[in-house]
Amino acid sequence: MGQREAWRLMSRFNAFKRTNTILHHLRMSKHTDAAEDVLLEKKGCAGVITLNRPKLLNTLTFNMIRQIYSQLKKWEQDPETFLIIIKGAGGKAFCAGGDIRVISEAEKAKQNIAPVFFRVEYMLNNAIGSCQKPYVALIHGITMGGGVGLSVHGQFRVATEKCLFAMPETAIGLFPDVGGGYFLPRLQGKLGYFLALTGFRLKGRDVYRAGIATHFVDSEKLAMLEEDLLALKSPSKENIASVLENYHTESKIDRDKSFMLEEHMDKINSCFSANTVEEIIENLKQDGSSFALEQLKVINKMSPTSLKITLRQLMEGSSKTLQEVLTMEYRLSQACMRGHDFHEGVRAVLIDKDQSPKWKPADLKEVTDEDLNNHFKSLGSHDLKF
Repeated sequence: MGQREAWRLMSRFNAFKRTNTILHHLRMSKHTDAAEDVLLEKKGCAGVITLNRPKLLNTLTFNMIRQIYSQLKKWEQDPETFLIIIKGAGGKAFCAGGDIRVISEAEKAKQNIAPVFFRVEYMLNNAIGSCQKPYVALIHGITMGGGVGLSVHGQFRVATEKCLFAMPETAIGLFPDVGGGYFLPRLQGKLGYFLALTGFRLKGRDVYRAGIATHFVDSEKLAMLEEDLLALKSPSKENIASVLENYHTESKIDRDKSFMLEEHMDKINSCFSANTVEEIIENLKQDGSSFALEQLKVINKMSPTSLKITLRQLMEGSSKTLQEVLTMEYRLSQACMRGHDFHEGVRAVLIDKDQSPKWKPADLKEVTDEDLNNHFKSLGSHDLKF
């Protein structure tokens, strides 16, 4: 082989090596980015979960859910882990929910990821609800949908004045899932039914007053609270509760303000105690107050199918266990994926952002009992099992 031929081969080999190196780095960077979407760290006595997509309001991807579930189970069995803390990076959001745009686009492209996504997400919700270690969610910033599922089933939920809570699913053709059918009907009076159907937003200390958070802490003290929790030596549940209680007692922001819905609770309890959405609407019309008419306006914009699903979900969920509720919600989620309204809601709110969804059916009268029953029907061997 001549020298020129040898150089040519060597140069082709080097180019091949360079290409492989670039591809390897791309693969690694993709893997690293995915891995860094959630940070799972052992600090002091605690396992700390940090949702790390601040530019995307810490929305949940399938990989994040899977990693959190797997690590949660390990920490639960680890004798050196005494509590689990979950928080969001960036200060703007704890977690704004699941990455539903990705799910909708995948479904439309015939990539059937929804069954696996919802199955693993709901299994994580159940794992949090049944976790044997004290679980502390620091719900600072936007906490909606899937972010509520990551926090509300845990033993301790610490809100700050920046917390913004909502279950806005009826506006996107879905329903308040992630165990919403369990915790919402257990709130005071008919508050949960009101929050579920209207997507009403609660802020700051009101998240605590509504019973969604267990404690309230001024945000400037949040880092200090975390440090104090991490510094505990082999803490018991009572030790952790004591630290949280001390910070809660010392919090000052909005301490003397009453619950923002306090003056409306009688209206909420009477209007939302009906057994059908049509009756709730009639109650709001009959009430005629500016508050009732405002809620009427909101409800009339929501997906009629979602409204009917949601009311039945909460009514049935009020007497079910969390696992039974999640099994029911899994059935509902798969029915919604097959339907029209979820994809239309995602288009109108998250993709085109025209805020003008065209619901099908567009009228409550057209959503029949048969339609509803089909949503709640067992999936047989495909049902969610724990």
